[in-house]
Amino acid sequence: MEEKVTCDRCTDKLCASKVPIFSNLSREELVEIIAMTGHRSYHKGESVFLEGTNAATLYLINVGKIKLYKYTKEGKEQILHILADGDFFGELNLLKEGTYGFYAEAMAETRVCTLTKDKLRNLILKRPEIGLKILEVVSERLLKLENLAQNLATNDVETRIAQLILDLSKENGRNIDRGIEIKLSLTREDMSNYIGVARETISRKLKKFQDEGIIEVIGNKKIILLDEERLKGHLSL
Repeated sequence: MEEKVTCDRCTDKLCASKVPIFSNLSREELVEIIAMTGHRSYHKGESVFLEGTNAATLYLINVGKIKLYKYTKEGKEQILHILADGDFFGELNLLKEGTYGFYAEAMAETRVCTLTKDKLRNLILKRPEIGLKILEVVSERLLKLENLAQNLATNDVETRIAQLILDLSKENGRNIDRGIEIKLSLTREDMSNYIGVARETISRKLKKFQDEGIIEVIGNKKIILLDEERLKGHLSL
């Protein structure tokens, strides 16, 4: 499942300074952390770990994209988070004995650096501010999960899709003359698994928003958000 590789490009710039929890460390401290890390590589679609396996590693994404997900009672995939360069995962059960509560899978060719539970504990004891930064990120992710659960439980399909587009615009959007250009890292299937609707419904609602002049869909990889305020208006429908 896991392929250990040498990582010649896994320098302090790529492995450690990309990660916000290490952002205030000196170069010497970053080099010290790099010496603690292992390196692994995953192909698109390859599993990093399964739900229920022993939690013993913190993963730092060097290059690539990882999705964290669970399965619903109906057996449908529910995406929890999609993480990219500089993000980390696998942190929740590292300070005590436990197992991973979700699946992790590479969505693209991905290289990660790893810290074992014992090394992470020693690092936090030496630099408590790193532990505090980890808690900040965990708090943000828990809030995002709460919002996701509320969105799935209380909002209709159109509202869910509108919220997803707005979230993607904040994460991946850039301002252009016509509006906000969003480069999609999600396939239609991923979008479906994120907000709990059928893939065909995603395509139909995106076309509706396009016909209304709110967005422009360019192939499967790009959306231009033409009228952000009108899209926000769909959140209260």
